[in-house]
Amino acid sequence: MIADNIRAVEANIAAAAKKSGRKPEDILLLAVSKTKPVELIGEAVRAGLCSLGENKVQEIMEKYEPMAPYAPAGERIHWHLIGHLQTNKVKYIIDKVDMIHSVESLKLAEEIEKRAAQKGVVMDILIEVNMAEEESKFGVKPEDAENLLRQIAPMPHIRVRGLMTVAPFVENPEENREYFRRMRELLVDMNGKKIDNIRMDVLSMGMTGDYEVAIEEGATIVRVGTGIFGERQYPNRG
Repeated sequence: MIADNIRAVEANIAAAAKKSGRKPEDILLLAVSKTKPVELIGEAVRAGLCSLGENKVQEIMEKYEPMAPYAPAGERIHWHLIGHLQTNKVKYIIDKVDMIHSVESLKLAEEIEKRAAQKGVVMDILIEVNMAEEESKFGVKPEDAENLLRQIAPMPHIRVRGLMTVAPFVENPEENREYFRRMRELLVDMNGKKIDNIRMDVLSMGMTGDYEVAIEEGATIVRVGTGIFGERQYPNRG
């Protein structure tokens, strides 16, 4: 079932890419594995998805070692932290994740810089933008993105790769097209500022309900969980 779901999502990605004059291989399908057991995630990895997105540091820590054997020979699991990241949790994942999608403050960036320097790594990050300006969502306001980029730019152990947004939950994905288009425009605008050390080419946007529209508007990473694994399973709170 998981493999069939992946093929279906990949077909949708290819169709959306073609519609917008892009190549499917330029879009990363990030399997959002939050709340899912290792065995189920392993099915996705064996079906060819080695890039996994988790919302919580604790879940990456719990799955990091158990998931490693599922990677194909010569490959490894590429972990992405896509949820809100507290500064006191950075130290646990700084040498485990390939990219942090949710940087939205100077304080968090400074902690990432500090911990990356200690480990001798350069961390790829995305700036999280609250494009719809929802009170319940994290992320900088679009008008504050440039200031944060300029503050982070001098940090030698951080590489800003692009922008990320979590669009509103909507029944009709077309309702989010405006936000995705504005994200692409913001990326172009920020690159046009010619900020030292800032050359961004990644747009992480679009989830199960709207990733095709996101691709049409320029997404380079789509975060798909339910479309691959089915509905989320949460522990009973009893």
